[in-house]
Amino acid sequence: MELVRIQSRNNEAVKTFCKLSESRKARRESGRFTLEGLRLCADCAQSGFTVETLFLTEAAKEKGGERVETLLSSAKTAYCISESVAEKLSDTVTTQGVFSIVQMPENTEFSVKKGGRYLALEQVQNPQNLGAAARTAEALGIAGLIVSGGCDRFNPKALRASMGSLLRLPVMQVEDLASWLKAQNETILTLATVPDMRATSICTLDFSGGAIAVVGNEGNGVSEAVLSAVRERVTIPMRGAAESLNASAAATITMWEMMR
Repeated sequence: MELVRIQSRNNEAVKTFCKLSESRKARRESGRFTLEGLRLCADCAQSGFTVETLFLTEAAKEKGGERVETLLSSAKTAYCISESVAEKLSDTVTTQGVFSIVQMPENTEFSVKKGGRYLALEQVQNPQNLGAAARTAEALGIAGLIVSGGCDRFNPKALRASMGSLLRLPVMQVEDLASWLKAQNETILTLATVPDMRATSICTLDFSGGAIAVVGNEGNGVSEAVLSAVRERVTIPMRGAAESLNASAAATITMWEMMR
């Protein structure tokens, strides 16, 4: 593929990439998201996503090897960009010089199956927490991730923190988590984590029949509506003076207990 060269930071394709990176609304309305980094972009293409636009520097093209070839063969449009343009597109301290605009999948819904273990995140705002939870979920073998409110799964920082797990793991967006959980109660155990030592210890539960575990917002935890919808409130036993855990840490321990 012959690459069109971009030298100007004011190029329309460059502006489009920046808008999609910065704006959740722009991503949602256009059905596209952005990625940065050779491995993440190549993994996305290999996972079956449609790479609409590829940007890469001359140095990245020369050093990228098979991954760059994969991207060049899958991208609809490809640009060779200057280092100055790469700096404008980059959200990292040291850029690899590889960026892409990717089409969102049309359907991300999945059916909860009895025996499966699932993680639900309610209003988790920090993209690092979302990405870390997804990466751990994939590593531990969680069947799927449910995201309700908070940071969107296509946030560039979340995608980078997940190391591609948010693109490979089944992820479903649910607007009304409480109602959705009520509909699952006859099929599978639903539970929510709370920082309350009077709640059931997560270490004592039997997860052989599967479960959906909810981890809540960093500051406010799980909402009252969701707490009322689940069958069980559970807590992670803690020692010392800490009153609660970071959202991604709570998610990690919860998933470990579900899968062990």
